[in-house]
Amino acid sequence: MERYRDTDRDSGVVLYETGPNFIRVQFSDGSQYLYTYSSAGSHHIENMKQLAQRGDGLNAYINRHAKKSYQMQER
Repeated sequence: MERYRDTDRDSGVVLYETGPNFIRVQFSDGSQYLYTYSSAGSHHIENMKQLAQRGDGLNAYINRHAKKSYQMQER
């Protein structure tokens, strides 16, 4: 996973990983969520990838548009 830059230093996101049709996000409490094309929609995933690379706005976007749209992960 890659460190999230958090240019404003106000995000709960600390790490992220992207793939062709997903983004995995780790928050400061250690929780990880997998958002996929099928769980959140390709439009939201692509927006989240751009925000992750920019290092700003990802946490707010998730809260506004994709909060409950993660894919359940097996442990």
